[in-house]
Amino acid sequence: MSESLYVIKIGGNVIDNPDACSRFLAVFAKLPGMKILVHGGGKVATQIAARLQIETQMVDGRRITDKPMLDVVTMVYGGLVNKNLVAALQSLGCNAIGLTGADGGIIRSAKRPVKTIDYGFVGDIEEVNDNQIASILNSNLIPVIAPLTYSNEGSLLNTNADTMASAVAVAMAGSFDVKLIYCFEKKGVLSDPDNDEAVISSLIPATYAEYKASGVINKGMIPKLDNAFLALEKGVASVIICHADDLGEAVFGAAGTVIYNA
Repeated sequence: MSESLYVIKIGGNVIDNPDACSRFLAVFAKLPGMKILVHGGGKVATQIAARLQIETQMVDGRRITDKPMLDVVTMVYGGLVNKNLVAALQSLGCNAIGLTGADGGIIRSAKRPVKTIDYGFVGDIEEVNDNQIASILNSNLIPVIAPLTYSNEGSLLNTNADTMASAVAVAMAGSFDVKLIYCFEKKGVLSDPDNDEAVISSLIPATYAEYKASGVINKGMIPKLDNAFLALEKGVASVIICHADDLGEAVFGAAGTVIYNA
């Protein structure tokens, strides 16, 4: 039987809340066995950009990453946010190592082609080096991965953290029994976005399609769920979407929304 591996993605809104982030990390640190943390960026990049008088451009909630903004997200995601998470985990007894996709060549992307919108220096993942990540894990290190990848042309690329978590989980599923967990500021996928208790306990493709068609599930939750179902199709053992405070229960399927493929 394959060894268990948790791939856990923590959302930017949790990172923006120091108390919530501390609570999450305390539970993450106690999870037994091998684990990988993939983190979002939060609002810090926007705040630092404003201080540097660099304009933040958004289209449908997605950041346009021009060259000045790429410099900012590299500093913030790969530096400030990543290293603060690593330091906090070290204080909790976790031998964490902070990485971007460029470090060790673990995640390579291609710059997103321009269609109707030019998103700038944004990467679509092409390859995850599962052997390199396994080597890090087997060295008793806990990878903490920032949402930055690299291209064949030698550029860093801003990369969606939900997609990154799914891609890492899929790549590692050939060698491990992978559990992918998305932790954010809601208790799971909600049937009513205004009611935090209206958690959909489980989702299969058919009900997901119905919720999308009716507009119950929309906006930022759609790419998260698309990534979740794709991960299951490609060999990930289980996927759960939950509140960051509920991680301890979610690992047993006792909280959040459990995603099924059948």
